Amino acid sequence: MQCVAPRCGPRARGSAYRGRRVTTVYSIDRLVGEARRLAADYRRATGKTLPVTAEIAMQDAIRILGLKPAEHSAAGCDATREREGRIERIQVKGRAIFDDSKTGHRLGQLKLEQPWDYVILVLMDENYEPVEIHEADREVLVETLNDPSASKRTARGMISVARFKIIGRLLWTREHGLEADGIWDNTRAR
Repeated sequence: MQCVAPRCGPRARGSAYRGRRVTTVYSIDRLVGEARRLAADYRRATGKTLPVTAEIAMQDAIRILGLKPAEHSAAGCDATREREGRIERIQVKGRAIFDDSKTGHRLGQLKLEQPWDYVILVLMDENYEPVEIHEADREVLVETLNDPSASKRTARGMISVARFKIIGRLLWTREHGLEADGIWDNTRAR
């Protein structure tokens, strides 16, 4: 890694130097790892969560699934991938599930007016480490969200984690890695 400014001993690390802030360029993986640690420590100390789950989930999905980050101007799209010569636009959602948390976790609102093809859900443990990654395509999600028998929350573009797991596909688990062809065999011994 290169520093933006030359190092000048211990004073250079994040401190003021000659009237300007000295910044070091870090790798994204290192920064995300530190964000995980800080978020988990903060929750243990205060009982509150820091709003970093979405960014951590996006970086995990990109790293684990080999996705490409979307351009900053791409509304409703966090990442892309090429499959069969076609660029697919992906919205990434994340949820940290804590042992003491209630059931009924929901994804953030899905914006159906935005252009995207798939939603990827990264589920994390209490240390903000990925546990599972699921995927659902737009067609199935729109059908589920437009179901007349669905709740008012669903009508507003919100879906529960449990429902997403039912209609989606399991892509990756911490125990088994990437699932072949997106097919999960729930009879496999764990």
